Amino acid sequence: MDAVKIGILGLGTVGSGTVNLLIRNSSEISRRLGKNIEIVSIADRNFKKLNDCNAEDFELTTNAYDVVCDPRIQCVAELIGGTDIAHELVLEAISNGKHVVTANKALIAIHGNELFAKARSKGVAIAFEAAVAGGIPIIKAMREGLVGNNIEWLAGIINGTCNFILTEMCNKGRDFADVLVEAQKSGYAESDPTFDIEGIDAAHKLTIMASVAFGMPLKFNKVYTEGISKITQEDVCNAAELGYIIKHLGIARRTEKGVQLRVHPTLITHQTLIANVDGVMNSVFIKSDAAGSTLYYGAGAGSAATASAVVADISDIARTLTCHVDDRVPYLSFQQDTLVDNPIVPMSEVMTSYYLRINLRDMSVASVDIMKILVEQGIGIKMMLQKQPKHDDGALSLIILTQQVTEKYMNIAITQIEALTVIEDPVMRIRIESFS
Repeated sequence: MDAVKIGILGLGTVGSGTVNLLIRNSSEISRRLGKNIEIVSIADRNFKKLNDCNAEDFELTTNAYDVVCDPRIQCVAELIGGTDIAHELVLEAISNGKHVVTANKALIAIHGNELFAKARSKGVAIAFEAAVAGGIPIIKAMREGLVGNNIEWLAGIINGTCNFILTEMCNKGRDFADVLVEAQKSGYAESDPTFDIEGIDAAHKLTIMASVAFGMPLKFNKVYTEGISKITQEDVCNAAELGYIIKHLGIARRTEKGVQLRVHPTLITHQTLIANVDGVMNSVFIKSDAAGSTLYYGAGAGSAATASAVVADISDIARTLTCHVDDRVPYLSFQQDTLVDNPIVPMSEVMTSYYLRINLRDMSVASVDIMKILVEQGIGIKMMLQKQPKHDDGALSLIILTQQVTEKYMNIAITQIEALTVIEDPVMRIRIESFS
């Protein structure tokens, strides 16, 4: 039986999982492909993770260029991460005529357009299922399963750290800082959690999904990005009282003005399909014209789950090694020369409803001024609650749910409200989505 020879860059969590999976399920994979997957060599800065897999059975090197320049290797799995050395190594692998599989969402989101053009010129494939939502085959679902559909919008819980923190805050009444520490101790969050809790990781993934969904170049720098670090237990309780739950979502929506690309905390009702996705799990909700609403759920990270996606990509490449580049499934679902450079709708032009929490010293005086400001900006009120402070030294809170309004008018209103002398803190704003 023929063998497809691969090299692996990085023996961390995903790299070790990939080696283990290829060894454990080798016979099953061979039965499906009609050929073997053979690991030729593995590169890593050190091999402290050797105890996590049987990598000692293969050629090991601390020089990654040994792998990307090895003439025996047909496909390179880049499992290092980051956008510096990984970028250089992938370019080198492509230049040497090697196919590439990567789990690196930052690399694809930021450098994907360049890499795809380079790969096409060299007649090789780049596969990146593992870069988005871990073990959920969301790229394959959109690129192949929904190939006959016009995708209208997608919304996803695509960062397990944020989902874990918000789940604990919602279900157990815990504070953000407390849960973050636990997430770090449990390995759900990095020692520097900025990429996760400020939405950057989710923005990388949304960039990729939107390009596959709508057939457009990757536009990471156009994604509106907001994290969860300002969400308080008070906001979680208020949302529950009003019939909502707070989730951190990535949303891509096709509109007449262009494509919306936004990542932010969102109030959704408990009836929404993804409202009950808890813990570190991921889920993506897609609306398309023929299939209707479809939901994809599973582990968004972890050694085995992500390795599953890596091996799936290696297998796809193994099946199409002899195909011309134009006969393979396109990198971004649509043929490269048909990608449309859709305009991205500025966040200021997005229309949605809002939850506002306004802390103030004098309710009787301030509420009249606040209502006047909202009316002047054409902002309708759906519901308003006055909340007393839990402690004697606490501030009064005015909770407002608004009708739909364009964000630029809400920005003006919030600026004017925060200028009132009775306002204690910056206004807390969380967008509301119904996905109807």
